[in-house]
Order: sequence, then C-alpha cells, then structure tokens
Amino acid sequence: MTNQSTYSHPFQQETEWQKLQAGIIALAKKEVLARFEQVGAVEKDDGSLLTEADTEMQKKTQSFLAEHWPQYAFLGEESSTEEQETAMNSQTGCWILDPVDGTSNFAIGIPIYSVSLALMIEGNIVAGLVYDPSRDEMFTARAQQGAQLNGKKLIASTPKQKLKQCSGIIDFKRLSPELATKLAINSPYSSQRSFGSVCLDWCWIAAGRGQVYLHGAQNIWDYAAGWLVLEEAGGFSCDLNNQTVVTPKVVKRSAVAATTKALFNEWKAYLDIESYKSH
Repeated sequence: MTNQSTYSHPFQQETEWQKLQAGIIALAKKEVLARFEQVGAVEKDDGSLLTEADTEMQKKTQSFLAEHWPQYAFLGEESSTEEQETAMNSQTGCWILDPVDGTSNFAIGIPIYSVSLALMIEGNIVAGLVYDPSRDEMFTARAQQGAQLNGKKLIASTPKQKLKQCSGIIDFKRLSPELATKLAINSPYSSQRSFGSVCLDWCWIAAGRGQVYLHGAQNIWDYAAGWLVLEEAGGFSCDLNNQTVVTPKVVKRSAVAATTKALFNEWKAYLDIESYKSH
C-alpha cells in the first residue's frame, strides 16, 4: 500500500475529528442502542440477519456524512452491489460503514455489537472509528497519528510472552476444515473466544483483551476501521497468504493478527505462514 501519510483529509484536524466522533456516537445511541432488545430481525439472501437498527443507522449516517463532508462517496454494508462498486471507484475517496456489526448478537439480546466507520482514499484507510454502544467505548485511529480508546492513547501490549499463554479470538465457521480441525485438536493457545463482532475483534486485540486473532472471510466494512486501530496501536496483521489484509475491493479477506510482534511470529509459525516482511 502507498504511504498513507501522503493523503490529506479533514480529520487530521482535531475539530473535524471530534465532530465526526460526536455525530456517530449520537446516531448510534439513537438508532442502535435505543432499539436493543426492542426490534426483530429478518433474514437476508445470504442468510445473515437485518434489523431496523441496521437500516436506520445506515440511512441516518449517510445523511450526516453527506451534510458535513459531501466530497466523499459512501459505501455501506446494506448498500446495493452497484452502489458499493460506484463508491469504491470514487476518485476522491469513500466512507465505509458497517451500521451494526454483530447483528446476530444484537437481534437476540447479546450486548456485543458495534458501529464501524472508515475513510478510504485511493485504496488506503486513512481514518477509522469503532463505537461499542453497550460499553460506551470509542476506538479511533488516523493514519500516522496513532490510535485511541475514549480519547486516551491506545498501545497494543500484553504481559503474555508465549502463544501458549494467550487467549485467541477465533472465528471457526469460516476456516477450512483442515485448519479448524488442527486448532481444535492441537490448540496452541490457553483459551479461545468468538464474540461475533469482527470490528470489535480487531479493537480488542489492540487493547490486549485477546492476544491472537484468526478469521477466514471478512468484508471490507468488517475490518477497515478495526484494522487501522490495530495498525496504529502498533499491532500486527496479515492474511492467510501473508499479504496485507486491506484491499480496495468488496471481497472476502482472511485475517491473522496479534498484539505483539513476538506473538505474531509465533502465531504465524503455527499457522505455517511465511515471515511477514513489511513489519
């Protein structure tokens, strides 16, 4: 990827950055949190769930962004395929929104879900935020400007030095049967979790709440903001082919990540991924 610092954007200014965060928090509380345990869900064509919170959060967020920063196109999880492709090809950049990441949790009353928003310019994620309404936690990151959790600097760290001491955040459902079986039979970590919100997974690795991460297939609205949070916090990631996770396309991507370099190297060795050169 191109050096992200070469792309200027309004959110390098603190006033615009704070305005964006405040707007998303207000919308998330009104359109998502207020509907928690209050709405039902319908099944989409791909088998995933959709609620009124998803559709209203996307609609209101798109309007908010268009009012204040109309220079950028908009791509949302609930946008049509044509709208997504048009936004991704924008010359000025585009917003990437997951209005409710963790809809399956949200729909059945599990308070682990989030709102994710990223700004992509020429294929580079230059700003991102992930808001957890249930815990009132806002994870933020700007390229070359670090990551924060509720306004305080976030640095990826953990006292755990070895993979066998770690908690792994693992999505088994989307892994190959061979890899899933290997993990089940010969677990390299101390314990395993799967929370159901990809955006939070990335942020929680950055915060050391899990130390290693694996997911077989996530879309750009799932990972864009969370990837930047982990990257700017000093964490490490690649895909199962040892390439960067981020690609400016609406395609599924695998993800391997860890809080520290030592754990990342040990985790990749277990997964049989060659040494990642870019760190």
